Amino acid sequence: MSAAAIALNRFGLGSRPEEPVPADPRRWLLSQLDAYEPLPSPWQPLPRTAALVATWLAQQRAVRQAPEGQRAGIREAYLRQGREAYVAAVGARTASALQAPAPFVERLVHFWSNHFAVSVDKLLVVGLAGGFEADAIRPHVLGRFEDLLLAVVRHPAMLLYLDQAQSIGPGSRAGMRAMERQQRPRGLNENLAREILELHTLGVRSGYTQADVTEFARALTGWTLPGDTATDTAGAGDTADAAAATFRFVPALHEPGARTVLGRTYAEGGEQQARLILHDLVAAPATALHIATKLARHFIADVPPPALVQRLADIFTRSGGDLPSVYRALVASPEAWQPEGVKFKSPWEWAVSSLRALGRQQVPPGQAASLMNQLGQPVWRPGSPAGYGDLTATWAAPDALLRRVEAAQRMALQTGDAVDARALAPRVLPDVLSAATAQALARAESGSTALALLLVSPEFLRR
Repeated sequence: MSAAAIALNRFGLGSRPEEPVPADPRRWLLSQLDAYEPLPSPWQPLPRTAALVATWLAQQRAVRQAPEGQRAGIREAYLRQGREAYVAAVGARTASALQAPAPFVERLVHFWSNHFAVSVDKLLVVGLAGGFEADAIRPHVLGRFEDLLLAVVRHPAMLLYLDQAQSIGPGSRAGMRAMERQQRPRGLNENLAREILELHTLGVRSGYTQADVTEFARALTGWTLPGDTATDTAGAGDTADAAAATFRFVPALHEPGARTVLGRTYAEGGEQQARLILHDLVAAPATALHIATKLARHFIADVPPPALVQRLADIFTRSGGDLPSVYRALVASPEAWQPEGVKFKSPWEWAVSSLRALGRQQVPPGQAASLMNQLGQPVWRPGSPAGYGDLTATWAAPDALLRRVEAAQRMALQTGDAVDARALAPRVLPDVLSAATAQALARAESGSTALALLLVSPEFLRR
């Protein structure tokens, strides 16, 4: 694989036939750090998180005020609206990937959205998933990891997905009041605390204990959405920043007292207590190693070179979690430019690169969502908070390959004779095409067959 092909496919989202092959692949990738648009045109017509939350809160109020017999209908209407917002956001995400002037950074958006996974399998998240990527991931992908982490864990989609909005400190004012009234309190929920430690920062088997999870969960109590039932009745303090429309800290829900996490004690401090814990988690050596491993695995190899991982981790630590510093080191690493295409494209990566190769600038939102469902990687719908797998074995099963063949045939038929696969191949796979694939294209019985063969060729399936 040539350096240009590596830049276009391993780091980017695949080549577009009308664009020139980069003469200086490394410089081309790094220049994209200045060309990235946090909110490109496909996203701009969509409602932002604040508006999505306002809709959710209106639905909550309507349900509380409506007679019992009308509540199911109100909920169904909200879910229908949420599904429409979800499909529109999938369309915006797809169009952004197809049109991206900075495909390397756009790929990083997809990486971080999967690292901090939410799932629309939880129905309350359906309408908020697009806002999560637009407002928590996209603005911070070229910033500091700590800012990205804070934006993610305070976003309503994450607070609802991991049940943080339901967490109440047993010793909090709200918890004690519930006990006095002999009500069953919702109690402490540890989901968000556990996933921050296990998935978002330190990683598994990094030395934290169940006691650390519980203590961190206690520190996070009070982190919730604005205007929910608990906030309305518990007397929340105001937040001073623009995030007040999407996040609120409720003192009455917060478990009082000092917390000890990973051997360090944090004094009572309301919302600031959990923020200090997050700050120290970002600075932990295990977090640097975890993030470096995941980036190297995504871009380089299923089992990334240990020396590269350590270099990236060191830069993460020295820079205070400055993400562009880590990206630059990744691009500069010799390990990233080995000619063998060892990474197998996920369904999302394959679909986007296929559509880009065919010159598509956008896809109807419903069609984009349906395509990803058929390929087995529905957008924002992984099976767990761990997100979709990033290993070849995850996506290279025979049935998954059959789905790609069927999708490639449909794409080729839709394209018709407008694209000549034999002429297209060297433009989208510069200096990559094998003699066997070239021969298969030449012998194809029709233009659409040749195009489908190109899209499922070994060279196109790997990056």
